[in-house]
Amino acid sequence: MMMRALASLRLPGRTLLVVAALLLVAGVRPAPAQLVTAVDAVGITVSDLDRSIAFYRDVLDFELISEAEVAGPDYERLFGVFGLRVRVAWLRLGREDIALIAFLAPGGRPIPVDMRSNDQWFQHVAIIVRDMDEAYAHLRAHGVTHASPGPQLLPDWNPTAGGIEAFYFRDPDGNHLEVLAFPPDKGDARWQEDDRLFLGIDHTAIVVHDTEAALAFYRDTLGLEVAGESENYGPEQERLNNVFGARLRITALRAEAGLAVELLEYLAPRDGRPTPLDTQANDLWHWQIHMATDDAEAVAQGLREGGYQWVSPGVVDVPDGALGFAAGLLARDPDGHGLLFTQR
Repeated sequence: MMMRALASLRLPGRTLLVVAALLLVAGVRPAPAQLVTAVDAVGITVSDLDRSIAFYRDVLDFELISEAEVAGPDYERLFGVFGLRVRVAWLRLGREDIALIAFLAPGGRPIPVDMRSNDQWFQHVAIIVRDMDEAYAHLRAHGVTHASPGPQLLPDWNPTAGGIEAFYFRDPDGNHLEVLAFPPDKGDARWQEDDRLFLGIDHTAIVVHDTEAALAFYRDTLGLEVAGESENYGPEQERLNNVFGARLRITALRAEAGLAVELLEYLAPRDGRPTPLDTQANDLWHWQIHMATDDAEAVAQGLREGGYQWVSPGVVDVPDGALGFAAGLLARDPDGHGLLFTQR
């Protein structure tokens, strides 16, 4: 974008390069290409699709939108798993979607029982609720597994997070989920305008080892914009994450539409384990952020130039449209989190 703006001045090509270099030295960052138009959904790998549909529908009030079952070479290349057969269910809460993905063949590995919230494969979705006390009572009545000891009220000394109530719990496969209740002065105004208990999804959060490396991927390569930053610590944050001594650098990013992506860097403790190098899409700790693009080949080129990992061998055409898009590419960010880039 910076180069296009300079070009509009009709300067010679060499002059353009010199001016651009001077701007970079001065700390002016060229605007990245907007390769991603929306964060459409979050894909969650599950072991039993019917059980998971029942949980998200009956406990968390998601609406089942559609189901599909796919197999064959196109999908093997897309997901990087040979001999697969996959069932996918799309569910919606408010305006936001999740995809529950169950591999009928081959089955993947379960979530490690000793997983902690600072392990780098950690990911959750933040479900917004109208009233935390009522939501917590509802979750307790349905016997959910706690990941926090109980709801935490974040302190007022933190202007970004003060007054927010939050609670971590797990779905039937052990996937982390969060419920959040915003005070009137925080969050999207629509969270204050609905009388349902479960309202929608604000963001998906992922643990990163190095915020700057993650920003180079999400902001500078994909074109997401930073929407907010904070540093959270203290006993409430420790209990929420169930990590003693937790101090987090939090950075929220957004595309033009859809969910936010929240980067969680643990400044302390820094003993979170890296994502296993042999992670595959059928492993239950594998999630994938669904990112819409108008040009999947441009995304692939950007990832190639940045040296980022593809899971698919390239952009894969999916002619039957069973999953709602015509072409896709599964890739990984610097910390191993999955991203499914989709082109309609």
